[in-house]
Amino acid sequence: MSQAVARRISTNATVFPILFMISTVHLLNDSMQSTVTALFPVLRETQHLSYGQIGLIAFMMNITASFLQPLVGLFADKKPRPYILPFGVCFTLVGVVCLALAPNFVTILLSVTAIGVGSAIFHPESSRVAYLAAGSSRGLAQSIFQVGGNIGSALGPVMTALIFIPLGQKGVLLFVAAAVAGIAIQTFVARWYSSINAAPRPKNTAAAASSALPRLSSGKVKFSIGILVLLVFSKHVYLSSFTSFYSLYLIDDFGIGKQSAQWYLFAFLVASAVGTFIGGPLADRFGRRNIIWLSILGTAPFSLLLPYASPFWSAVLCVCAGFVLSSAFSIIVVYAQELLPGKIGLVSGLFFGLAFGLGGLGSALLGEIADATSIGLVMKICSYLPLLSIFTLLLPKDRELHGQGA
Repeated sequence: MSQAVARRISTNATVFPILFMISTVHLLNDSMQSTVTALFPVLRETQHLSYGQIGLIAFMMNITASFLQPLVGLFADKKPRPYILPFGVCFTLVGVVCLALAPNFVTILLSVTAIGVGSAIFHPESSRVAYLAAGSSRGLAQSIFQVGGNIGSALGPVMTALIFIPLGQKGVLLFVAAAVAGIAIQTFVARWYSSINAAPRPKNTAAAASSALPRLSSGKVKFSIGILVLLVFSKHVYLSSFTSFYSLYLIDDFGIGKQSAQWYLFAFLVASAVGTFIGGPLADRFGRRNIIWLSILGTAPFSLLLPYASPFWSAVLCVCAGFVLSSAFSIIVVYAQELLPGKIGLVSGLFFGLAFGLGGLGSALLGEIADATSIGLVMKICSYLPLLSIFTLLLPKDRELHGQGA
């Protein structure tokens, strides 16, 4: 087994079975996580919640994951710990059960915090597994990993329409099976991960890794990381406006029914999943910087028009925005890993943590703004966020990143 692993490493072969397994667990993890936002229309009525309280629920889940993920990544960089892969899903399982049975707002907050801990453990190490299994196709590998999460998130509105509106809050108990399946798959992946760590490395691995290091100054690396953080901010605060409030916006401003509103959000998230899968291979072929730039800035025409559109055109525009925007994050993670190649876990944890944290902060702030003004104004404010992608032009080009000149 270890000799086969060593051959894969030395030939830069992509280990697709492992990539598909962690993508499947990502789907299961994020589908369980999306039960939180999927429950919002139900909880708003049964628990009599305000927009601000709904935003705080999303904030608690996301901020927990935000703070913990870089720590998990840094911890694993020092010594990889494959056993934490199934362990993380156990926290998600506890959170799902507690959320289904939560009798009040405080218990809901505690439940989503447990789900946030599960995500914090899952994402950095699973992203490292994607890196190890990628071979020479890092963009494709991260996209395969990410698309599972996108599909899981896309299931949220479907769950609202088909499960939570008919069954209510206790319908979350159906996802216990998803958690058990995730634990089983992660146990298998952890064994493969252990074999990677135990495998003898080819003699030329260190030299190859050294030659792959980016030849940028420390200041330029830090500046580039700052730009990537800004891009994650623009993308994920905009996404949080959709996942937390878009269905409520359609219900309140257009009088669309709760179930119908979920299908609009589902269309946006499915388009995001498709865009994520396409973005990675495009980045491998045409360059990471180019696709990051096109992905986020290309969303702006659709986002700016959407708050002024009718329900029909709102559906069309949200599909276009989701498709174009979605590919950026997996490419940002790969770009950052190549900026700091010796710190894969830290980089993965940092950027997944930022995605969760900024999304949570965005949800909390946007909820307060919606309570003070209107949900329509929130959608208009967020429509300008993709314009921040203009700062992508300040990132080093891919050739410069790899020491091949500008």
